[in-house]
Amino acid sequence: MKAIITVVGKDRVGIIAQVCNKLAELNINVLDISQTIMESNFTMVMAVDILDASAPFQTFYEELHKLGDEMGMVIHINREEIFDAMHSI
Repeated sequence: MKAIITVVGKDRVGIIAQVCNKLAELNINVLDISQTIMESNFTMVMAVDILDASAPFQTFYEELHKLGDEMGMVIHINREEIFDAMHSI
């Protein structure tokens, strides 16, 4: 099962490392990643495999939200089918 993670906030050193370390703790595999800096804002979209995650979806949803708060970033995760449905016309 796949999910899409978005990360947005003020750019600084270590954002990708912190997010990827948390994903590794949760046994979530990064399949694809795209990141860019827009002026001083960092934006990242990740496709991840959550099939073998070490916790239920709600738990890692909360963990990523908490990490975002700690980092001063906004981190969202949606199952791929929900993300696709939200972004189709």
